[in-house]
Amino acid sequence: MKKIKKIKIKINGKIKTIIDNSKLSELIKHLKIPLNKVAIELNEEIIEKKKIYKIKLKKNDKIEIVHFIGGG
Repeated sequence: MKKIKKIKIKINGKIKTIIDNSKLSELIKHLKIPLNKVAIELNEEIIEKKKIYKIKLKKNDKIEIVHFIGGG
């Protein structure tokens, strides 16, 4: 039986342990984040939303998720 490898990443300044090779889209879904209301930055680079399904997270990745707030 293969052991599940876990890695640590940082999300909005907080360290989180996830399964190695998880996709960014899986993380977003797990955190219940509405894609249409956020901007996602991975290692200081803004990610296009259509690319989140292809990106695999690596050890020590830094993710910033910024929520848009309406109003005026």
